Amino acid sequence: MTKLRLAIVGAGPAGIYAADLLLKAERKFDVSIDLFDHLPAPYGLVRYGVAPDHPRIKGIINALRDVIDSGDIRLFGNVRFGEDITLDDLKHHYNAVIFATGAVRDAALDIPGIDAAGSYGAADFVSWYDGHPDFPREWPLDAASVGVIGNGNVALDVARVLAKHADDMLVTEIPDNVYQGLRQSAVTDVHVFGRRGPAQVKFTPLELRELGELRDVDLVVYDEDFDYDEGSKAAIASNKQVMVIDRVLQSWRKRPAANGAGGDASRRLHLHFYAKPVEVRTDADGRVAALVYERTRPDGEGGVEGTGELREVAMQGLYRAVGYFGSPLPDVPFDETHGVIPNQEGQVLHQDSNERVPGVYATGWIKRGPVGLIGHTKSDAMETVRHVINDQGSWWQPVDPSEQGVLDLLEQRGIAWTDLAGWHRLDEHEIALGEPAERARVKVVDRGEMVSISRGENRDAL
Repeated sequence: MTKLRLAIVGAGPAGIYAADLLLKAERKFDVSIDLFDHLPAPYGLVRYGVAPDHPRIKGIINALRDVIDSGDIRLFGNVRFGEDITLDDLKHHYNAVIFATGAVRDAALDIPGIDAAGSYGAADFVSWYDGHPDFPREWPLDAASVGVIGNGNVALDVARVLAKHADDMLVTEIPDNVYQGLRQSAVTDVHVFGRRGPAQVKFTPLELRELGELRDVDLVVYDEDFDYDEGSKAAIASNKQVMVIDRVLQSWRKRPAANGAGGDASRRLHLHFYAKPVEVRTDADGRVAALVYERTRPDGEGGVEGTGELREVAMQGLYRAVGYFGSPLPDVPFDETHGVIPNQEGQVLHQDSNERVPGVYATGWIKRGPVGLIGHTKSDAMETVRHVINDQGSWWQPVDPSEQGVLDLLEQRGIAWTDLAGWHRLDEHEIALGEPAERARVKVVDRGEMVSISRGENRDAL
């Protein structure tokens, strides 16, 4: 029987779902799958993109764990595609590759002053508070008033982490350096800006409700944002999710702090709707001093239009959470405009000719852009896997398809890769670190330490 040797680059939900679906699919050949990731630990954005105080979402890891623990997939962590292993290497050892590398950069926001000191991309901040090993251990939190641009779940995550008291995060897996950083935060006011109205937001009711449950934080909404047009009223009446969001927001209008009135909390979280950012103003030192936005209004067609009225909110820090953007991979076609690998239903295409690139596939955010929740990734992977199965006639014909071949290659190059057993060691170590304080875990942040523990080299830590 023919055997498919498949490499998947990216060990987040997209890559793991693709592996699982291929293993379960009806096919006329055997399958052997190797999962590569540049990080020493698996699970991608579930581990490094979901806020630590979201254990319900992190429960997805349990389902992903079942897949990679099934015994049918080999994991190669701490292996950088394009550096430690190349596309030519994959062709030498595999029949095909699926790229599932996600989108981890911040999308650009083209307004004057956005690159000022004190202006940050949300993705970088998320990577910091999630303990990503390739980001600095410290984060500047000396601003009393900060702004967050965006009306999606990431914007609310960033706003919540900024406004939340550090001690309330201790029950989570927050890294120690992040806890200490948040504990010293000077923040008193967090302002969230979205250019559309409350009935057109992109966040989910769960994310919104959590803001109202923050201890010692007043929620501030403004009555002027709730003069709904017919389109907004129709959206609320026809969409249950929008209806719930409206109900939550309406309840906050009744709180003492509504419309900026004085509340009792030491921190305030302001939600500004119909607010289109137009400029970041800076001080004499080039640091963020204020955000200027244009007041918008419904255009009658489901969108908004400018009113010409400009407003200014003073602040010393600003975060843009306007979306993620994919990163190019060596020797793989890339669409610089959309931040994705060009493809047709997961079959990668040459950028210039739109002809298929045999043996090369994509799934997840690097395939379709950073839209949709984690659950959407499974149906996305199904489409790609179907083509992998049906394209048997155009698979690569590797020189050395043996499972030992790639092990020998990494060994010869001196790559300190981590495997599934190593991930179990690291996982158990992090959980043990959290037990004395009754915490879920204490995440190890240093890459070298992660690798050392995973490979069983740091005996004192085990």
